[in-house]
Amino acid sequence: MQSKEASGYTRPLNGGPNKLSVQHMKNLAYFWNKLLETFWFIPVLIIFLAIVLATGLVKLDNSITITHEGLLRFFLVNSSDSARSILSTISGAMIGVAGTVFSVTLVALTLASSQFGPRLIQNFMYVRLNQIVLGSYVATYLYCLLVLNTIRDIDSYTFIPSISIIVSIIAAVINIILLIVFIHRIAVSIQADKVIADISNFITKQVEVLFPEKIGEESEMDSVDIQVKKSVYPHRIPIKSPKSGYLEYISSDSLLEQISKHDGLMELYHRPGSFLVKGIQLGELYVHERWEEDEIRKLVRQFVISTTKTARQDLEYSIHQMVEIAARALSPGVNDPYTAIACIDNLTSTMSHLAEVKFPSRYRYDEEGDLRIIVDPLDFEGVLDAAFNQIRQFSAGSTAVIIRLMEALIMIQAFTKIASHKKAVIKHAQMALTLGVQTIKEENDVADLRERAEKILPQNV
Repeated sequence: MQSKEASGYTRPLNGGPNKLSVQHMKNLAYFWNKLLETFWFIPVLIIFLAIVLATGLVKLDNSITITHEGLLRFFLVNSSDSARSILSTISGAMIGVAGTVFSVTLVALTLASSQFGPRLIQNFMYVRLNQIVLGSYVATYLYCLLVLNTIRDIDSYTFIPSISIIVSIIAAVINIILLIVFIHRIAVSIQADKVIADISNFITKQVEVLFPEKIGEESEMDSVDIQVKKSVYPHRIPIKSPKSGYLEYISSDSLLEQISKHDGLMELYHRPGSFLVKGIQLGELYVHERWEEDEIRKLVRQFVISTTKTARQDLEYSIHQMVEIAARALSPGVNDPYTAIACIDNLTSTMSHLAEVKFPSRYRYDEEGDLRIIVDPLDFEGVLDAAFNQIRQFSAGSTAVIIRLMEALIMIQAFTKIASHKKAVIKHAQMALTLGVQTIKEENDVADLRERAEKILPQNV
């Protein structure tokens, strides 16, 4: 069997003893990525590196002596007063600009929240350049303070860290360049087209990871009599959520390994992105013998539940971000159909790609071919509903948006090859046509909509 991850579930990787270590690597990668997505980690890491660099360079200055000859005499500091003046100027300027950078970032977050929705704030926070700029300025400030504290000028001993001071000047120049790049990046990042393009690129990468395979032959394993499989096991154990929150991540290989070890079967009722209430059933475990409480707790630990939704294993969350922009653009207070159309265009690209990929089966088998997990996977119709239902509902009376929505469905239809996919596209085309007929007042516009709808609904127009 092939290894595949989709909607938070994966089939087992071949490799016997290495399977568990592979899953450990996946878990470490997951938590490492979570750490990188925080706003504070990169700045703190840069500050730590600045402390190490200051210590190392001061030690280097203490061990070697550089002669003030040739071209170097114009760059090396030869008096303690000059050294203190340079470091004090740089450190004061850096902490001042760091405050400005922080303020500009907050303004950008405020504008993004009001214009595109509060859920997009984390997209701006996760921009690596913002984290690097803030960390660089604070780190340079701290670096200058540490080097400044090492300058000595007494009767019997004089120490001027010349190399450390040159590095501080170079850091100041780099920070000035970073400030220019940062201001440009902020100005661009709050433009609607840029925000939509960034989300679309992220969705595209996410789809390629979650759905790596194109449509092929249907699997014979998909035709399973679940009740017969369940009847083999005399005991049922309800697995309940330990707390309230969003199901963010499932350690799928570890879950499969544990169930296979006990020759059991588990049916999951939720997938990543679902909101869980404490005590609600995550699923049902079918086993030959009762499990100990420690084993059940170990099983529950394979489900990561957080207070906020993320796009880690939840494709619909990323799509909802795009939909939220379109919904706000179509609100009476904004009335920006062009932004909504841009969202539809980018969602069309995503759905056209999804029309050609292989969605995961409900059934997960171990290496011996035994059914171990029954999941609630994503399907094409569900993703199509998430992409276009709310946009259609908010577009009532907006002729341009409804017509573009119909054109988008025509485009998606051209890529669909499975009957169930075609049926889902036709359903949305029918709903878009009905909405247009009911809310568009101009007969010529309705005629244009019907003309396009004929390409999908020749019998119903």
